[in-house]
Amino acid sequence: MDPTTDNAGQTGDPGTARDALEALRAEIAKAVVGQDPAVTGLVVALLCRGHVLLEGVPGVAKTLLVRALAAALELDTKRVQFTPDLMPSDVTGSLVYDTRSAEFSFQPGPVFTNLLLADEINRTPPKTQSSLLEAMEERQVTVDGTPRLLPDPFLVAATQNPVEYEGTYPLPEAQLDRFLLKLTIPLPSRQDEIDVLTRHAEGFNPRDLRAAGVRPVAGPADLEAARAAVAKTTISPEITAYVVDICRATRESPSLTLGVSPRGATALLATARAWAWLTGRDYVIPDDVKALALPTLRHRVQLRPEAEMEGVTADSVINAILAHVPVPR
Repeated sequence: MDPTTDNAGQTGDPGTARDALEALRAEIAKAVVGQDPAVTGLVVALLCRGHVLLEGVPGVAKTLLVRALAAALELDTKRVQFTPDLMPSDVTGSLVYDTRSAEFSFQPGPVFTNLLLADEINRTPPKTQSSLLEAMEERQVTVDGTPRLLPDPFLVAATQNPVEYEGTYPLPEAQLDRFLLKLTIPLPSRQDEIDVLTRHAEGFNPRDLRAAGVRPVAGPADLEAARAAVAKTTISPEITAYVVDICRATRESPSLTLGVSPRGATALLATARAWAWLTGRDYVIPDDVKALALPTLRHRVQLRPEAEMEGVTADSVINAILAHVPVPR
């Protein structure tokens, strides 16, 4: 079956599901130029039931990327602009008094969706940031003592600006650890930027993805089939030990005050497994672990102030560790 047909997402075949998810790149490329690594990261997060922190300067299509993904995956999506005056109930929902029935009824917030775009999450106070913690970890929100389940699939894609810190509230380590991946969205290459401007000159409207030709190529059934196949992907004891050795090395690094926790090690194993399946294998190899190490671990470590002053970055520390930890054969 052609995964680009209107019936996409209605099969449960793992092979068809992989074809459909691979077709995402071509479909999203109709709206977003040159962001294949970020697209892959978002798909990996969906397969692992994880969440993504997107970091990049304004104007690099972070919001457009998430909207295009939702359109190509036939998922419901909502966007919340995080501001200093945003309240927790603006995200999760609240009880509303109905004058006709003289009773309180629950009005769901924007978190009740498949793909929540939390735009500039670090611009809202910690109280509102924490309102997402239960949703991200437990897949539910509790209002007035009553837990309410969120739909499945459910993914939070949060964005933040890495260069402008005035009026922001940095995410605490406990909340950063809830994100499966931290993806950096770079400025485009010269040719990619030329392609972007050419598209706009030809009438491309980023607010109208359907006019740009973006169509659903996968759906919830494809994701379920893919997740089941990922769960069957073989992980050898040597690969498990390799992941543990990498994470333990971060705890011993002289450049870090905080290393990767066991939760981070579990996350790296899961993302490597998903990447192995996406590339067509039913077993994990060391290269899968290396491919996902940076986005999975970079936000789970904390640099020493003196190392940061010397220009050391989390990525450079992790790359050095990958170069020194023995690779299983």
